[in-house]
Amino acid sequence: MSDTATHAPTKLQLLELLAAIGTAQWREFAAAAAQHGLTSTQARVLAQLDGPVPMRGLATLLVCDASNVTGIVDRLEARALVRREPDPADRRVKNVVATDAGRDVIRRVREEMQDLHGALDTLDEAESATLYALLGRLRPSTGS
Repeated sequence: MSDTATHAPTKLQLLELLAAIGTAQWREFAAAAAQHGLTSTQARVLAQLDGPVPMRGLATLLVCDASNVTGIVDRLEARALVRREPDPADRRVKNVVATDAGRDVIRRVREEMQDLHGALDTLDEAESATLYALLGRLRPSTGS
């Protein structure tokens, strides 16, 4: 019987495990992005674009200066993976929108993350639902 079966893990053990999983996921994401000629940051931008996102909003999501986002978006726009559109409510604001090609490439990046897919495939339906619920409770709020 394993030690974790008889004793609850410490917060430090949980944090270290979450960090290890996050690091492995990030490495696999970056490697899959590179297969498509994207930096990990460019792929992160594409992953954030479920709908129009203001340039300043992308800077907040990426935790970087707005001037850095301009260069990233310029390179993605040059590859026709995103486009800039004026915000209908405030034409001074530029929204970034993924193109069909951009949505396709980020879908392929996610699909190519085989290590993560393989690990998740070991879970049954109930385990997947439990993990999803637990991770949802741990997810940081967007306001922090």
